Amino acid sequence: MPLRPAPTARSFSRSSKRSDPAVAVGEIVGAHALKGLLRVRAYQPPAPSLHPGRVVLVEGTDGRHEATVRSAVPHGRGIVLVALDGVADRDAAEALVGTRLLVRAADLEPAADGEFYYHEVAGFTVETAAGEPLGTIAETFPTGLNDVWVVRGGPREYLIPVIAEVVRTLDRDAGRIVIDPMPGLLD
Repeated sequence: MPLRPAPTARSFSRSSKRSDPAVAVGEIVGAHALKGLLRVRAYQPPAPSLHPGRVVLVEGTDGRHEATVRSAVPHGRGIVLVALDGVADRDAAEALVGTRLLVRAADLEPAADGEFYYHEVAGFTVETAAGEPLGTIAETFPTGLNDVWVVRGGPREYLIPVIAEVVRTLDRDAGRIVIDPMPGLLD
């Protein structure tokens, strides 16, 4: 079963003080034009979780607040131009620079067969096909070619590429991932 990167890239998001888990989907990196458009660096371009009508959480140093997406249009490498209700001019957009956009996990579309969300696998145990335990997934980060899981356990930290040639089994019920490491991967 080939595994593909998830529709959202970050492995997990800080849940803050809210009880509803949310997944970070992008960071507001700038204002665009004069009518309140936001330049959002999507964690998983082209940001399929951002679409008109979607309620998002805008998270900054002062906490979170809800906003509804009016529009979201890809705009270059990893950037999405997003219009949010309540952000009507450049000053309001610039005030949001540095904040993150999150989507409640319950609002995400179910993952298709062979797909998963990275927030789902945070904390999963990882072992080799030979049964050697490696640790648990602590985080996920992009490299450009593929994403990488940081697996921590015992005295070692492993960087596991999230590619079908390495990741063999993802068992959600058991919270376990089996990998077939390439030569030198675990050295």
